[in-house]
Amino acid sequence: MLVELKKLIEANPLFRDKLTFPGFKSSRLRTLINQSLNWQHQLCKNPRPNPDIKTLFTDHSCAPTTANGARPPPPTNSPIVGPIPKAGAFPPIGAHGPFHSIVSPSPGAIAGWMSSNNPPLPHPAVAAGPPGLVQPSSAAAFLKHPRTPTGMTGIDYQSADSEHLMKRMRTGQSDEVSFSGVAHTPNIYSQDDLPKTVVRSLSQGSNVMSMDFHPQQQTILLVGTNVGDISLWEVGSRERLVHKPFKVWDLSVASMPLQQTALLNDAAISVNRCVWGPDGLMLGVAFSKHIVQIYTYNPTGELRQHLEIDAHVGGVNDIAFAHPNKQLCIVTCGDDKMIKVWDAVAGRRQYTFEGHEAPVYSVCPHYKENIQFIFSTAIDGKIKAWLYDSLGSRVDYDAPGLWCTMMAYSADGTRLFSCGTSKEGESHLVEWNESEGTIKRTFSGFRKRSSGVVQFDTTRSRFLAAGDEFLIKFWEMDNTNMLIAVDADGGLPASPRLRFNKEGSLLAVTTSDNGIKILANSDGLRLIRMLESRAIDKNCSSSEPINSKPLIVNAFGPVANVSSGIPPVLERSDRIPPAVSISSVGTMDSNRLVDVKPRISDELDKIKSWKIPDIVDPSQLKALRLPDPIATGKVVRLIYTNSGLALLALASNAVHKLWKWQRSERNQSGKATAYVAPQLWQPPSGTLMTNDISDNKPAEESAACIALSKNDSYVMSASGGKVSLFNMMTFKVMTTFMSPPPAATFLAFHPQDNNIIAIGMEDSSVQIYNVRVDEVKTKLKGHQSRISGLAFSQSLNVLVSSGADAQLCVWSIDGWEKRKSRFIQAPPGRQSPLTGETRVQFHNDQTHLLVVHESQIAIYDSKLECLRSWYPKDTLAAPISSAIYSSDGLLVYTGFCDGAVGVFDADGLRVRCRIAPTAYMPSFVAGNNAYPLVIAAHPSEPNQIALGMSDGAVHVVEPTDVELKWGGPSSQDNGPLPSNSSNPSLSGQQSELPSR
Repeated sequence: MLVELKKLIEANPLFRDKLTFPGFKSSRLRTLINQSLNWQHQLCKNPRPNPDIKTLFTDHSCAPTTANGARPPPPTNSPIVGPIPKAGAFPPIGAHGPFHSIVSPSPGAIAGWMSSNNPPLPHPAVAAGPPGLVQPSSAAAFLKHPRTPTGMTGIDYQSADSEHLMKRMRTGQSDEVSFSGVAHTPNIYSQDDLPKTVVRSLSQGSNVMSMDFHPQQQTILLVGTNVGDISLWEVGSRERLVHKPFKVWDLSVASMPLQQTALLNDAAISVNRCVWGPDGLMLGVAFSKHIVQIYTYNPTGELRQHLEIDAHVGGVNDIAFAHPNKQLCIVTCGDDKMIKVWDAVAGRRQYTFEGHEAPVYSVCPHYKENIQFIFSTAIDGKIKAWLYDSLGSRVDYDAPGLWCTMMAYSADGTRLFSCGTSKEGESHLVEWNESEGTIKRTFSGFRKRSSGVVQFDTTRSRFLAAGDEFLIKFWEMDNTNMLIAVDADGGLPASPRLRFNKEGSLLAVTTSDNGIKILANSDGLRLIRMLESRAIDKNCSSSEPINSKPLIVNAFGPVANVSSGIPPVLERSDRIPPAVSISSVGTMDSNRLVDVKPRISDELDKIKSWKIPDIVDPSQLKALRLPDPIATGKVVRLIYTNSGLALLALASNAVHKLWKWQRSERNQSGKATAYVAPQLWQPPSGTLMTNDISDNKPAEESAACIALSKNDSYVMSASGGKVSLFNMMTFKVMTTFMSPPPAATFLAFHPQDNNIIAIGMEDSSVQIYNVRVDEVKTKLKGHQSRISGLAFSQSLNVLVSSGADAQLCVWSIDGWEKRKSRFIQAPPGRQSPLTGETRVQFHNDQTHLLVVHESQIAIYDSKLECLRSWYPKDTLAAPISSAIYSSDGLLVYTGFCDGAVGVFDADGLRVRCRIAPTAYMPSFVAGNNAYPLVIAAHPSEPNQIALGMSDGAVHVVEPTDVELKWGGPSSQDNGPLPSNSSNPSLSGQQSELPSR
């Protein structure tokens, strides 16, 4: 069409030989159409996931919702049926998954790849959170819309339309902020962040073929070998927790080739790939002969057989987990040139994808907003992509090297990489431009002829690593030149296999002597030290036999069926690996529910002889009062940024304060610490982040609430007036909404949609608000007083609300119906029902709920059954002001109105130690009424807390270098202190293919 248009213009003698025509890519027209349609869809009053677009000659507008609030179903004869990307009304606010601060360019949708022989489908950019759940039903769509991934800042197209949209959201705000989505944030990492120091050597005994770290328990390593066995290692203690040699579980249902293989006891059966499921409750193993085996994993370190699937004819070359249609599935590929998708609960085959002309080497399931898809590579170098619709591949591209290639996304899900080796030994590590299906950059540093197929991995959405030339080579994702190479003290094979843990603090590397080396950075070294000290404490303390109940994973959701096979009796109680993490990860002790048979006389003796360790002197801990020349009012809200590099406080006068720590020789990580003073940060303009306040009620008397985006770029806050959205870099207000009355009293982001916010209100309702269309979608009513707490559980798919009526309500995220409600139990001797602010927080396991009231702290299960509670008494007798889980879920920090802080074990709510106010406030004198109104827990340092005080001060508190943790050996010597319990069940929580 462009050629014909050029001829038409040049036919006019006025223009002939006078115009210069720019060069256009063949996809330019499609891109312009996509941009137009997507902006039209953004401006819809009632945008639908599957818009019905029939013409380009009139502006698109979605049909309104039905009377009951439900959206009408998409038309069956729609020429375009597929989710159109919906850019936020302001830059998307954080994502609920791994927590990242990187701003990346807007990667185009996968649909740009899908313009070959099949009509392309829209694939909006990834939301770095839970998988999308809506699948397109037609392949006729042709939208390609590069947009900023959810969780990244920036608007895709800086045009008049985007400015109009921003202005429409800003209610009377003239001081605008410009946003750019075209560059990464400055690199805040250094080579010191790379795990380069060898801290452990493990002897596997046979050649390691595949490794994968547990997604939550950062030191649990799954290993598969060339003789078909799998092992679980606790790399901190060097202990092999599980060893499973290969065997066919049920020959009676196996295919004839598999039966023959098993009967011959074929020693050539190898593990091709072993991987953890996304929640760590399941793992999958793909073997070189026909089958995959799925185990359920108990946090005690026990594996139980779950599924055995005769998956492919020949070898099963790769296995991965995916979440299409709200259901956990297993994706496999094999020598039979097929990709298959299996139900992870029953093992039923759901999809078979055919189209490759050679054995399929690898699969890479992924999601972009509500689109699920699978990349696959074959040994002929072909890359294909599949939707869960059985309509064939949308992509047919060549991988560099035209042989064995694996693909992987960065941790935040926004950047796609592949690494492969050709038959001639040439290796290629590249980043792909998804919008065009082209190579964006090629990383240099490989030898000309690699030995074997080079393996690679990514970490922190910043670094790449590959094993080549007897070395581990590292790259920074934005620099094609190799950053550094390490030899791990020697002993590596020519092409070592490698795997990062989720946090990037540890790196497992295979050795030439059938072993594994564990490399660590400073965080990894600290993690190992913590494990060692915990193991010492464990050996020093006595343990009593316990009776165990099955692990409760999800009482509301389908995952409960998966774990139902876990046996009621836990074996090897002496092998329970400690769950320690540098970031917010699941704990093992609190993941299982345990019955303890009480011994009354023993308990009485313990109560008489037990002494709580009391920290009263400043020399017993490290405390730092943060610099603040104008500390006024009370600190009513306090949170760490997700990166752990800063603290954000909201004072009762509606003013926010931000302290940032800087990298230095004393603080090389740049994380918050009590050993180095931070800077009270303000932008050059001197602007203060100040909330809107009510004309009818002083800010000091209003309830305050705050929520921070997952990428630390935006904060949403209220102090009795409108809810304000601030840019954390400029402190400027981006928009305000929800004018009182009623005033907002609590804020929480929806875990699956960053544009949906749950807002607790002063009138006792919970409003589900869509910030993109500035509309309240529904109101939840069930409380009798103002809302004081909200907590989402992604695994249970519920929202729990708590109010000043001391009531808990459970709401379904899907339809927002109320599932259950319960008033918290009153302590003995106190009148029921209780009243007063009640807070809630889900444990890392997303199942157990911490409930905080001035009269108690308590642990509830997913059915709102109180498992354990603790009431103020003895030296901790004052009313409770605040409580929060530590980042690893092993501790509960509790503030009291007399200034004390109690540190509790999370499993049984036993007091580990008491921190007196004289310890962290050296100038504390009798009569000083200052106490911690709010406690914040560092997101990756489990033993660090920050205290927001009633006098306006903020203190950061952590153990000394000698103690390393709270409640040292002295508390262990005393033995466990019994706690009040309404239910004692929580007290024990705790082929032709090449060699891969």
